[in-house]
Amino acid sequence: MNKDKFIEELKKINIVINDDQLDKLEEYYNILIEQNKVMNLTGITLKEDVYLKHFYDSLTLNKIIDLNNITTLLDMGTGAGFPGLVIKIVFPNIKVTLVDALNKRVNFLNMVKEKLGLDDLEIIHARCEEYAKEIKEKYDLVTARAVAHLSNLLEYSASTIKINGYFVAMKANIDEELKESENALEKLNLKLDEKLEFNLPIENSKRTLLKFKKISKTSSKYPRNYNEIKKKRL
Repeated sequence: MNKDKFIEELKKINIVINDDQLDKLEEYYNILIEQNKVMNLTGITLKEDVYLKHFYDSLTLNKIIDLNNITTLLDMGTGAGFPGLVIKIVFPNIKVTLVDALNKRVNFLNMVKEKLGLDDLEIIHARCEEYAKEIKEKYDLVTARAVAHLSNLLEYSASTIKINGYFVAMKANIDEELKESENALEKLNLKLDEKLEFNLPIENSKRTLLKFKKISKTSSKYPRNYNEIKKKRL
C-alpha cells in the first residue's frame, strides 16, 4: 500500500489524514525499521506492507466506533504500538495509554513518543492483568490486537472500561473464540454490541472487529492473577 492508496483507503473509513500526521507516520516507520535491526519488533518490514498491515489495519478500528468521539483509549499488549500509537498520531486529541510487558518494547515506544513529540500519551511497563488490577473504570475504549484468546482479553480489560464504554477486539477468524467466551461475557458484565467482518484492501486477508459494551460494574475479583487465567479461562 503506497501513500496515495493509504490516503484513499482511509477516506473510505471516514478518516482524513493531514500532512503532519503523514510525516509522523513516516518517521514512526523509519524508527521502527531501524530499531527492528537490534530487537524483534515486527516481522513486517517492507514499507508498503507496514502501511497496510500495521498502519491502515490499526485505523480500521474507526469502522466500528467513531474515534472522534473517544476521549480516553487503552491499548492492551500494544507491542510496537499497534493500534494505539497509530491512533494517537491520527487522532491526537485522544488520551492514549499503551501497556506492554516487555521492557525493550516500552523503551522503543518512549523513543517514538519523544521523537514525534506526542502529548497525552502514557506508556506503561506491566502485564495487562497487573495494570487492570490498579485501574478501574477509566477508559471510554479499550482495545487489543490479537494478543491472546478473546476470553482472556475480556478478563484483562473489563475492569478498566467505564460503564457504557467499549472493548474492541481486533482479530482475524474469531468465531470459535467468541463461542468459547460466552461465560466470560456473563461474569464480566459485558455484552457483544457489534461484529464486523471485512477484508484488508489489496491482499484481501480477513479481519474481524468485535465491539463489547460494559453494562455494569465488574466484580473486584477480576482480573484474576496470571497463573489462574493461564490455568483455566473463564
